[in-house]
This record gives sequence, structure tokens and C-alpha cells, in this order.
Amino acid sequence: MTELTDEKFADTDGPSPSAQAMDVGQAGLDDGYAYTKVALADGRLVAVPSRARMGSAGVTWIRDDEQKIFEYETGGTVYSVGAVDGEPTQFDEYPGSALNRVIVQHALQQAGFSGRSVHVVTGLPVSAFYRNDGEQRRQVIQAKTNSLKLTVEPVVSHKAAHRMRKVSIAFHEVIPEALAAWYDFVIVLTEDGVTLDADRVNAPIAIVDIGGRTTDYVVVQDQGIVHGSSGSLNFGMLNVKQSVANGIQQRFDIGELGEQSISRAVETNRLRLHGKDHDVSTMVADAKRELVERLYTETRRKLGLGAELDRVLFVGGGSAALASDIANWFPNQTIADHAAFANARGMLKYLQFVCDSPAKVG
Repeated sequence: MTELTDEKFADTDGPSPSAQAMDVGQAGLDDGYAYTKVALADGRLVAVPSRARMGSAGVTWIRDDEQKIFEYETGGTVYSVGAVDGEPTQFDEYPGSALNRVIVQHALQQAGFSGRSVHVVTGLPVSAFYRNDGEQRRQVIQAKTNSLKLTVEPVVSHKAAHRMRKVSIAFHEVIPEALAAWYDFVIVLTEDGVTLDADRVNAPIAIVDIGGRTTDYVVVQDQGIVHGSSGSLNFGMLNVKQSVANGIQQRFDIGELGEQSISRAVETNRLRLHGKDHDVSTMVADAKRELVERLYTETRRKLGLGAELDRVLFVGGGSAALASDIANWFPNQTIADHAAFANARGMLKYLQFVCDSPAKVG
């Protein structure tokens, strides 16, 4: 963990001049199992579903501006990304996979980096980044670092070639995901520039990051990670989708239903079959209740009552989706603003103000 000092933030008012001169893009990139979120230096926040499958789309778009499925090639294989029934992302090797790589490329395209070189910081779940004794899992970290630097080419018609050109990742560093939210919390952007909040940086704080496949816990005290209270639970919002999918199969005697239909059912509490809407709100509520019970048990196991913590900060898309269910777990808890983007914002701040990226040299 890089130590933060006031000297790092002296006379700092934004991205370095050398980065601007080279026209190198900068992005915090939270490439989660459910959604891939991008935080940009101009303040924009972009999110795309982590949804892709191997093979061509097999769709001809009547109007180019209505295109919802995009094709990318990497390692000699074509993938379809966007409005498709995506392949499952809940496997250990996903962060270093071609599936992850094409989704990241699509997210960067949607963020406006077409044809540019970018520097990014991404993350890994805490348990994938650290062993129980606090040692880094260097092989896993290096595999992800190298993977995103491999070439991904948009597959486009000659007519559309000017709109979608490959995004090249020139620099990539990986940090623990929930720790990124800590950087977002302690590095404060103001109208006058950027400052390090001394009270926040020294106070004992727990980050609870409820994501798609995992829920991460990081306790930071005196700029040190307390590994006994940190780690990951392999349970998150994607478990809600799986539980609802199982319930739909049983209730409606359906062998298989598309992943996009399941996602809409979870988001809207309604399932459309044979042209008719069906109320599945009870099914969704039961699935969320099961998730909340598991999260509560693990949170108590990791953090106890949190009496010695100044703050318990909830981040991640799951924290936003379950805000009413987790509202009273701790008297000193807070749900971050735009909680789904807390990690991406922290990754961008780490890139801009903490790590030694080539764009900051010179």
C-alpha cells in the first residue's frame, strides 16, 4: 500500500502537464463481474453491463445509431458485447480472461477513448489480491496487468471504421478494489485543487464493497490494512439473479431463460413471457433477503459492532441497491455518494495523484 503524505499533494491541481501534452487518456476502471464502471478525468462516470459472449452477433442493424451489440476480436476469436445473453463472469480467471478484455475495451469505447492510448488503474477482490498473511498474489496480479495490455480490435464495417478504432492500454496498475474506495474517501477534490484529508487518512475505517460476485471488506488504520478484519465473501448481487432465475424456472416450468430477461425481472420485478407481464416481486424480495442475511452475518464476523471504527463506509452497486436493507447496521455508517462508482473514482485518483505512471513523469 502506497503511503500518502501531504507532500504528494502540494501544488497539485489536476492531471500532470506531461499527460496532457501526450494526449494520454486517464481512467479509473472498476471492471466488475456485473458492471464495468469508468471514472474519467473530466468528471464523467460511465457504466456498461459486463455482458459478452463468444462469436459474432449475427445481427444487421437497420440504423447504425441504433446499434446495441458490438463485436471485438482478441487472440483470433470474435466476441459480441452489449445487448446479448452474456456468458457467466463468475469464475476465478475472469479478471485475466479474453471475456474481461473485450468488455473493458467496449467500456473504454463508450467512454470516448476510441483511437487513443490510455493509462488505467483497475482492481481485484481483496482475497484475490492478498493471501491471508497479507502477501500479494503476484502471479494473479501480473496476469491481470498483462491481459489488459493485449490487443483488442473492434470489428466494424469500412463505413464505421472512423467511429470505432482500438483503444490501447499503455499503462496499467492493479490495486485491491475496496482499497480504491478508501483512496476516493481520503483524496478530496475541491475547486482549488486536490487535498489529502488528514483526519480521514489517519482514522480507523472499514470499507464494505458489495459487488456482483463478491463482497469485499477492508479495514484501514494508520494507513495500514488490518488483514484479520479484511477479505472477501464470494456472494453478491449476481446471486440474486441466479436465485430469481431458479425460481422462475420452477414457477413457470421454463427450461432456460435469457440472461437479459432475468436481469430485467430483477430490476423491474416483472417478467414478460408470451407477451404478458408476470409479477415476480416476491421472488426478487426473497432473493435479496437471503443475500442481506448472508452479508449481515459476514459483516458482523469481520467487523463486530464496529465500536473502534470511526466510520463504516458502504460502497459498490450492491450498497446502492440494498440501501434500505443495510441502513441500520452501524451507528457510524455511511453509503458513499454514487456508491457504484466509488472504486472507479478512487482508482482514477490513485492514478492521478499517487502511483508513478509514465504520464506523470517529466
